[in-house]
Formats: sequence, structure tokens, C-alpha cells
Amino acid sequence: MEYTVQKLGLLAGVSTRTLRYYDEIDLLKPARINSSGYRIYGQQEVDRLQQILFYRELGVSLEEIKEILNSPTFDADQALREHREKLLERRAQLDALIANVDLTLAQREGTKTMSDKQKFEGFKQKFIDDNEAQYGEEIRAKYGSDLVDKSNQKIKGMTEQEYAALEQLNEELHETLAQAFATGDPAHELAQKAADLHRQWLSFYWDSYSKEAHAGVAQMYVDDPRFTAYYDKEQPGVAEFLRDAVAIYTSK
Repeated sequence: MEYTVQKLGLLAGVSTRTLRYYDEIDLLKPARINSSGYRIYGQQEVDRLQQILFYRELGVSLEEIKEILNSPTFDADQALREHREKLLERRAQLDALIANVDLTLAQREGTKTMSDKQKFEGFKQKFIDDNEAQYGEEIRAKYGSDLVDKSNQKIKGMTEQEYAALEQLNEELHETLAQAFATGDPAHELAQKAADLHRQWLSFYWDSYSKEAHAGVAQMYVDDPRFTAYYDKEQPGVAEFLRDAVAIYTSK
């Protein structure tokens, strides 16, 4: 089985930017580049990515992971057993990952079969769990548990085409927002385009859209320092600019 960077990203629950970065730092190279210039990943790369994600869940740095996986003494079976021991210590949070490790070990021992999709199901669930731990209380209090639960189900059931479109939309949003911010005018055509792209981006996660909720999310980007830091990492003030652009967009 072979995968493009978008297909592997969807399978593993990681962004294409992450996979490209792993390629740049020689942590996870594609098996080959096809005639169209696309990265192509095979079974060996799928299994290596699974190991990378196991180590990342255990807090190991990318540099250390690279050294471990490239070591001539690296033993994949032993590494899986070590992963399982450490994950058991965090069982309350990581039950889905532990089941994933158990199934991987069973596959390597030849007692069970495991699809490539199954190898990453635990990681997708962990992504949702992490978001819940970090933002869940605020989001549920503001918008209700029903909306959040439906959003989580949409993430789990996202198709390859939806994932690819979401990745492209996210890149376009940030590029447009950067261009709009340079104008200094949240009412500018570019700023309003960014607000509309933000609406489209939210719609991938939301079961239904409302202007009130859209404006509320944009306000939260300013009120919550975690979101502010994300949007302001390139240029201070971007979070406030997006909030103001959305406020104008949703007032129409």
C-alpha cells in the first residue's frame, strides 16, 4: 500500500505540514518522489511514522527520536513493549493508545492482523482528548456539549477529500490573513475574505454555522491567551485584527 502525503496525513491524523517538516529534517523521508513531484510513502514509512508518534506521545524530542530510530541497535519489537509499559502508567488518559500498542504487538507476533488505518486510530482519539483537556471546559460552557460532541464526530469521520480541502483552506486562511493584516484595515476586502475563509474553516468542524457563534469564537481568540499566542506568533495583534474583521463580517 502506498500513500501520498495527504493520504498519509489523513490516515495518521497529522498535518501535511508536519510530514513535510519530518522530511526536511530527515526524520521521515518518503519512499520516492513520483513523476508528478508528489511524495510517496510505503509500508516501511507507515511503520516508522507510527513509531515516531509513539515516542512523541511519550514526550521524546524529534532529535532524540531520530537518533533512536536510526540506531543500528534499534529493536522495533522491544521498542513497542517499552512503549506499552510507559503508556500503562498514563492509562487513565491513554486507554486508546494502549489498545493500539497491544494490537501492533499482536500483529508483529503474527497472532492478529492490523490495518494501516487501525495503527492511527488511537492517535486521532488522543488529539480529540488533548483538545478536550485544554479547551473543552470553555467551549462546552460557551457553546454546549452537543455542538462539541458533533464536532468531534466530524473529525473522526473526515474523508480524504475533506481533509485535503481543510488543509488547503487552512493555508489559504493564514496567507490571506497575513496579507490583510498588512493593510491595517479589518474592513478591507482582504480582511473580509479572511473572515469568510475563517467561516468556511469553522464549518468543517461545526454541525451548523451561526454569525453569533462565529463572532464569539473570534472574540475568544483575544480573550484566551492560548489562542492569542497561536494567531500572534508571526505578528502581534493578528488575533485582535481577525476578531475585528469577523465582527464586521458577521454584522452584515
